[in-house]
Amino acid sequence: MSMPSITLSGLTASTPDGRPLFSDIDLSFDGGRTGVVGRNGVGKTTLLKLVAGTQSPRSGTVSVRGTLGVLRQTVQVSLRDTLADVMGVAGALALLRRADEGQATAEELGSADWTLEARIEAALHRVGLDATTETPLSALSGGQRTRAALAGLVLAEPDFILLDEPTNNLDREGRAAVIDLLETWRSGAIVVSHDRELLETMDAIVELTSLGATRYGGNWSHYRERKALDLAAAHHDLADAEKRIADVARAAQATAERKARKDGAGQRKRAKGDMPRILAGARQSRAENTSGDQAHMAERRRARALQDEAAARQRIEVLQPLSVALPSTGLPLGRNVLRVESVSAGYGAGGAVIDRLTFAITGPERVALTGPNGSGKTTLLSLITGELPPRSGDIRRTNAFARLDQQASLLDPARSIRDNFLKLNPGTEENACRAALARFMFRADAALQTVGTLSGGQMLRAGLACVLGGPRPPELLILDEPTNHLDLDAIEAVEAGLRAYDGALLVVSHDEAFLAAIGITRRIDLPARG
Repeated sequence: MSMPSITLSGLTASTPDGRPLFSDIDLSFDGGRTGVVGRNGVGKTTLLKLVAGTQSPRSGTVSVRGTLGVLRQTVQVSLRDTLADVMGVAGALALLRRADEGQATAEELGSADWTLEARIEAALHRVGLDATTETPLSALSGGQRTRAALAGLVLAEPDFILLDEPTNNLDREGRAAVIDLLETWRSGAIVVSHDRELLETMDAIVELTSLGATRYGGNWSHYRERKALDLAAAHHDLADAEKRIADVARAAQATAERKARKDGAGQRKRAKGDMPRILAGARQSRAENTSGDQAHMAERRRARALQDEAAARQRIEVLQPLSVALPSTGLPLGRNVLRVESVSAGYGAGGAVIDRLTFAITGPERVALTGPNGSGKTTLLSLITGELPPRSGDIRRTNAFARLDQQASLLDPARSIRDNFLKLNPGTEENACRAALARFMFRADAALQTVGTLSGGQMLRAGLACVLGGPRPPELLILDEPTNHLDLDAIEAVEAGLRAYDGALLVVSHDEAFLAAIGITRRIDLPARG
């Protein structure tokens, strides 16, 4: 029996409106766990659809040997669906119930899976979901539905699982369940993700770009080490090209000086009449021919060096992590920027979502607001920003604050990035505005893009540029799940901006790698609501 495998040959794909995504990809998967990374819009989800057979390529072939299980980004919910439906076992469980009631036929009894209920229980336990097969999907959170779909994959035991951003919208417990599952998964897995913790469990990383796909052996850390080596090699190539350009310039200067000295000597001899005119003319002609040949050779060497220099700079532009310099907030260590005293809050006549909560943020602290989904994190942010009044208690905060959510909703989608910056930072001169946006990689015409046309990563980067790039950034910055739906390049750009910010941070995020990268110093953990 042949081993399970997936082979992509000459694969080319485009968007429904004809925009090219990638071309001539040759890849093979023969087991093991492979993470697929790349910028948003490059075609990672399309690649999974091509493998799953739900979309056809423009050209090329996909060959699959073995069975596939697919986990999509969102689990569709019907009012009648239960956990058994999303796990794909509703029919098999109904047969077992008929058998228990003595209503099953002999043929049905022969096909019944008597181990199913025990295996379902084990699968739910493996993904950390405390529910029964009768639980309505409408009663589950988005993260719980994702875990239910994962339990269905565990139960089906396919040869390959295809996962598209499986940890998006999951709380810390849910993310841990997905990561633990993949760490122990012994069949094949192809995982599109920007979650660096999850990518650490991979056996290989495939980087997808518009030019194709490149495979790197090992997990995320090995991939980053290789990229660092590529960056060092690009810097070496740039230095070599710059040296060759300088060498050509020095050689040309030396040649010109020698020619000038020889020409001067020849003119003096001709003036004295020491050399026959015909011989002098022949020597001058040979000298001019030699000088012309040398000039052509030098120009070819210079052109090659300039070409190599441009290529090295382009590689560095792609590989170099973003580094951002920002104006200071001027926030001193002892200043209180937020105080929440015995605050309770909720919606309508329901119970309290936040109950008698007290904490403070002083000086440039970096605080993570954590807790399971539904524990009230977003409600608390709405209380702090004044969007929701508390039922009781008191909230005092600095007036110099900004809140940035995943959609960067403080930006006007109909305006350009430049116009949004000037609106949020009145009185800023044009040159200062352009310089601030350039620090966040919105240079020249890129600053004139309309916000509504930006990708998720570009939008959040634009929000950071407009909030933090002004002459006086806010003393307190509040972020709500800033890395959801961002690609890895965008996440690293956001991290670079936040590392350069010297004000206070209050961040809601389940991404531990992101929290570590921005230097979180304290956590406020909200308990699960009973």
